Amino acid sequence: MTSEPYNGESFYDFTMKTIDGKEISLDQYKGKVVLVVNVASFCGYTKQYTGLEQLYKKYKDNGLVIIGFPANNFGAQEPGSDAEIKEFCSSKYNVTFQMFAKISVKGEDKHPLYKFLTSGEGNAELAGEVAWNFEKFLINKNGKIVSRYKRNIEPMSDEIVTAVEHELDK
Repeated sequence: MTSEPYNGESFYDFTMKTIDGKEISLDQYKGKVVLVVNVASFCGYTKQYTGLEQLYKKYKDNGLVIIGFPANNFGAQEPGSDAEIKEFCSSKYNVTFQMFAKISVKGEDKHPLYKFLTSGEGNAELAGEVAWNFEKFLINKNGKIVSRYKRNIEPMSDEIVTAVEHELDK
């Protein structure tokens, strides 16, 4: 697996556009535990929106934030506009966690946030290209990447729930 070299950025250094077109700085999540997920509407894993929403509802009052980044990098499974994606997420899965504008998470046009995430912040175990939709990065209250989960790890799995609870308890 190859990735961009880590150049000392912080998760909080990025300003991203929400699915509604509003620019927000990720530094608003300081002191929160954040699960970052690249999502797609027409993927076999799209049903994970249900688990992501369950996880968010269960732990949001304890400081968990889930942020979704639609991406069309894998099998053209996210072809829609931001408005279409927002409508799909709200009508089909009742998503209430923060969704962002569609970005690229892999390849020549990979967004700088994903260059940062796939660098693993210098940790080879966390580094490497995103392999498919619904890959998850867990960010601690200090903005550090603490774990990463492949697409087949369900949001409400013991593995993710235990890690989220561990980070929230710190």
